[in-house]
Amino acid sequence: MTKDQLFAFAQQITPQKTLSRAIGKIAECETTWVKNTFISQFVKKYQVDMSEAVNNDPLSYRNFNDFFTRAIRPELRPISDNDIVCPADGAISQLGAIEHGTILQAKGHHYSLTSLLGGDASLSDQFLGGSFATVYLSPKDYHRVHMPLTGKLTKMIHIPGKLFSVNKVTAEQIPSVFARNERTVCLFDTEAGPMAVILVGAMIVASIETVWAGQVTPFNKNVVTWDYNALNNIEIKKGEEMGRFKLGSTAIVLFGKNAINWEESLQAESPTKMGMAFGSINHPQPLNRSR
Repeated sequence: MTKDQLFAFAQQITPQKTLSRAIGKIAECETTWVKNTFISQFVKKYQVDMSEAVNNDPLSYRNFNDFFTRAIRPELRPISDNDIVCPADGAISQLGAIEHGTILQAKGHHYSLTSLLGGDASLSDQFLGGSFATVYLSPKDYHRVHMPLTGKLTKMIHIPGKLFSVNKVTAEQIPSVFARNERTVCLFDTEAGPMAVILVGAMIVASIETVWAGQVTPFNKNVVTWDYNALNNIEIKKGEEMGRFKLGSTAIVLFGKNAINWEESLQAESPTKMGMAFGSINHPQPLNRSR
């Protein structure tokens, strides 16, 4: 068994949720010596660049989660004039076309679009033949997720699941990891048609939050859907925050067939910064405000 295979096997026998929830309790602890020790070791291990933070004193944060989801200086993440901007700091895991109802996870590994979206075939039909981009947020990165394109929220789906790590090694070793992990699917109407932003949980991710609902995960053992069509009033502008991770993981963006083109310079392992040019719209459509 190789080192990578051993790493993947270890995750399968680890009590993922128990470990993650325990870490989550520590991350919320406000006892000075606990949170300062946790934060100091984290900054040192991952070489976190605190000069980018609005508050650059890591030990002044209320707890580890406040530090981890720290705001970044806006002038350091200008929002590109391009139609579509990158939702998060990190690196491209994969991006490209959604072919035959599957998405590329890593070389030799694909997973089902329908499974990713919680098993709803009518929902996945909107993205068949479309485009996907997967952005991996490493521990040192800025962990807020922003809108790639202005959109009106239509639906949110919480899908329970595993909590495998989602780094490069795991993506290459564990089949369908993004469609197996706990995740929150956020659906929007945009001028490019339907857009999905999927926040994927991972090992020691204690929770996922959205700006309109607060903490979404951990929720319960069943798929839960929130329909926002009746409200018809939650619109988030390109570049505005839409969610965050405690601790971090992966954001997947989906568009429909022939809707957009990704920036030609982007490929697997390309580094990303929130707000950078990410793609262009093929045929702009009026935002649907009446559904």
